Amino acid sequence: MKKIIATVLISALCGSVFGQTALQPFSLTEVRLLDGPFKQAQETDKKYMLSLDPDRLLVPYLREAGLKPKAASYGNWENTGLDGHIGGHYLSALALMYAATGDIKVKERMEYMIAELDKCQLQNGDGYLAGIPGGKQMWKEIKAGNIKSSSFSLNGKWVPLYNIHKIYAGLYDAYAIAGNAKAKQMLLKLTDWCIDMVSNLSDQQVQELLKSEHGGLNETFAHVYAITGNPKYLQLAKRFSDQSILNPLLKNTDALNGLHANTQIPKVIGFEQIALLDKDAAWADAAAFFWKTVVEHRTVAIGGNSVREHFHPANNFSSMTESREGPETCNSYNMLKLTKQLFLAAPSNTYLDYYERTLYNHILSSQRPEGGFVYFTPMRPGHYRTYSSPQESFWCCVGSGLENHGKYGELIYAHRANDLYVNLFIPSTLNWKEKGIRLTQQTLFPDAEYTTVKLQLKSKQRFALHFRRPAWAAQGEMAVLINGKKVTAKSEANGFASIDRIWSTGDVIKISLPMHTTTEFMPDGSDWVAFLHGPVVLAAELDTLNQPNLTADGSRMGHIASGALLPIADAPLVTGAKNTLANEIMLTDKNNLTFNAQNAIFQPKYKSLKLVPFYTLAEKRYVVYFPYSSAEALPARAKAIKQAEEEKMKMEQKTVDLINTGEQQPESDHNFKGEQTDNGTYQERHFRNGKAWFSYVLKNKELSANKLVLTYFGQEKNKNFSILINGVTIDNVKLDGGKGNVFFTQEYQIPKELLKGELEVKFVAGEGSAIANIYEVRLVK
Repeated sequence: MKKIIATVLISALCGSVFGQTALQPFSLTEVRLLDGPFKQAQETDKKYMLSLDPDRLLVPYLREAGLKPKAASYGNWENTGLDGHIGGHYLSALALMYAATGDIKVKERMEYMIAELDKCQLQNGDGYLAGIPGGKQMWKEIKAGNIKSSSFSLNGKWVPLYNIHKIYAGLYDAYAIAGNAKAKQMLLKLTDWCIDMVSNLSDQQVQELLKSEHGGLNETFAHVYAITGNPKYLQLAKRFSDQSILNPLLKNTDALNGLHANTQIPKVIGFEQIALLDKDAAWADAAAFFWKTVVEHRTVAIGGNSVREHFHPANNFSSMTESREGPETCNSYNMLKLTKQLFLAAPSNTYLDYYERTLYNHILSSQRPEGGFVYFTPMRPGHYRTYSSPQESFWCCVGSGLENHGKYGELIYAHRANDLYVNLFIPSTLNWKEKGIRLTQQTLFPDAEYTTVKLQLKSKQRFALHFRRPAWAAQGEMAVLINGKKVTAKSEANGFASIDRIWSTGDVIKISLPMHTTTEFMPDGSDWVAFLHGPVVLAAELDTLNQPNLTADGSRMGHIASGALLPIADAPLVTGAKNTLANEIMLTDKNNLTFNAQNAIFQPKYKSLKLVPFYTLAEKRYVVYFPYSSAEALPARAKAIKQAEEEKMKMEQKTVDLINTGEQQPESDHNFKGEQTDNGTYQERHFRNGKAWFSYVLKNKELSANKLVLTYFGQEKNKNFSILINGVTIDNVKLDGGKGNVFFTQEYQIPKELLKGELEVKFVAGEGSAIANIYEVRLVK
């Protein structure tokens, strides 16, 4: 099988741009996982991959090419507008899994997918390949300059640029990772189709296109340049780079509040790829700044970020602890991509500490042991995760989830010239063929505080072995033994240590990895605390409530854990001195990393709670972040939590359906439609407004709701509009700005004759006026 041509080229350029410190990754074909949680997750993922019917995933591509499908399409997001996106992810996942395992069944499945997709591309005749419903007509409109772009739609379609990016990425991965030459030819045809599609558009018009979520198209086009050397593809990559995101980053300005998080991360991955290829230090610095601000100021203990898919204010994480929609798995999938690039360009244990933290605590925990993936991982205490139904759920996090668990070997090791780097402590083997070096890493980490590396060489040779010194290992505590004898490793400025010597077959290096229990408060400094042991986040299992939708149904909102919320006032509260709080967490089972927290927990009923690695908890309600109080402030803290929560819980119990307006997924889940409408943020809250109309469909479960509740801002005035339900006007609204500098809610009674299972709520601007900013739509009992 072919070497990873593109990766090697990019790594070489990386060295020339940013100096001789740059590293090269090993191909997934050179690394094999050994028994452990990562190998188990890989096997679970592979089994699920092979259980999927490729003909059902191919339906959108065949249909749009005018060919007869061989099966019925999958449902959920695969037949409601995002048709075909999983097919692209699937191709990437197959390439990764084949490279990581060598399983011939996976290779055959990948080749079948490529062969069928090739038929579709040939039938289209112009290089086009996608499953977007009605895509050809839409692209024709865009090519003619007729562009109607918003955050999650383009000319009336659900993020078609994001959708088509998945097949671009799938073709690239099939070639670059799995060595399929046909995939490269198809990728070039599809990229040339895009060049033609935008050839008559101005740069300003292309930027208008990029208002709509578009995945990592700039990254893919940079990859195409890397594998061809043709500058037209680099130019295309630059044109598809969103200047509205890039420009603040070039100034080291954090302008991320309120933005849809996973829309931005792939763009920045592309900025970094372009920087490597174009020798642009400014763009590289912009990407590094983005990583720094997201990781240091917007990331929680498990490595994830965002609430309801959006970046919340860096100085206010309250929504993180309140929402049932916490960090999104796709975000961490993309943050790890960016982290890998940045690490290879400028090796530092800072990047790897984040990578390791996210790998163990978010990615590894996002797959159910028997299969199925997680969309949101709530940080609200006492909530839980919903898992995808393997043959029914096809969300974005199912697509990235298919990929996640096939590439665990991508950064365990790296190399440069004669230097070999051990970055992660995961049981695995490495076969560095060019150097005649085979390496076996055996470890039970994190259940054991050491790893051993055994060498098998064709002949004695000298090289430097570098191993990471993690930030969680106290200075001076790590020790290295070679063949049982303690040696002194050379400390390096980038957080690594190295041993440069002549090595022989059979040499065994043992690296001690002493871990300590630590606390980590929310990045905004608020009184919420997580406990870690080394890089592993500890969590407590709660059994106070059941979990009604552990497995999602096929509905548009099935990915949300919609069961009852545990009142925050009832969550386990920890107390003690901040600087010694970690000392109150006692290890009770060293072999399975189980801890007792009775000395820190305030309520008697929670004294028996056990803390265990979060990645081992599945299908459970859990606590990652505990509300904290000092002993002196405890009475006031408990009272404040209870008072703040009571009103929210009352509204939660009354709510039948809810739309956070202006946010991508909630609006998509509620069948948003509209004309001359826009969305944005004000005082850190999302809204939607309009000059014509917009509508949603809400579900009135058990016909229990009879009121519509809208949230407005008190000073907004001179806005006149009508509210219609199922085509009948229920109120004509006139806002005069008299409510003051506050957000307020207004109730509207729904006539009994209109109450149905689904309610279309439509807002229509009055003549010569406009629809006010609407911040929230609730259907209540």
